[in-house]
Amino acid sequence: MPGYRRIADLPSVIPVFPLDGALLLPGSVLPLQIFEPRYLNMIDDAMAGDRIIGMIQTTGGPRTRPGLARVGCAGRITSYSETGDGKYLIALTGVCRFAVAAELDVLKPYRQVHADYARFEADLAVAEDEAFEREAFIQLLRRYLDHRGLGVEWDAVNAAPSAGLINSLCMALPFEPVEKQALLEAPTLGARCEVLTALMEIGAAERDGGDDAAHPLH
Repeated sequence: MPGYRRIADLPSVIPVFPLDGALLLPGSVLPLQIFEPRYLNMIDDAMAGDRIIGMIQTTGGPRTRPGLARVGCAGRITSYSETGDGKYLIALTGVCRFAVAAELDVLKPYRQVHADYARFEADLAVAEDEAFEREAFIQLLRRYLDHRGLGVEWDAVNAAPSAGLINSLCMALPFEPVEKQALLEAPTLGARCEVLTALMEIGAAERDGGDDAAHPLH
């Protein structure tokens, strides 16, 4: 994304939006509807500043203040509109993953963290297409979707570059939060594709009722 060529270009303190099951990946776009007052406040502040917020999942604990996952993804608000009933519709474009170095003790109604991007500087580079067995991957995707009773725009799937296809499926398919976190933390696109492939194979096998459908990520 223009303007973010080095991790030094990114803010070290960012607000975070804990939302289980919502996955944001670098270079991908996540649409969100914001309606809770504290997160409306967060968006107001972000829009007045650098437009960066971090998407992150939780790790249990009190419902009012659950623990934060160790890794999230910083995104920039690239589309913003307000509805007649006061909700915000935004599009968040993934910029770079981050590790939570520490959570700040702040008076704001939303949470903020010190973000450590050091491990993920490669996220700022232009994503290269991953060489993989596309035909076999598409066949597995068809089987997974059929068994889950899901549909997809096949013209878009067939036209998508490998990187875009892998990341879009990671974000869109109905995986559990722990599985989404595994996809997020995969160090490279190739590793993410391997995790995605394994999850689709497991999902299809579970739906079949196969005896070998043990879940390795829980």
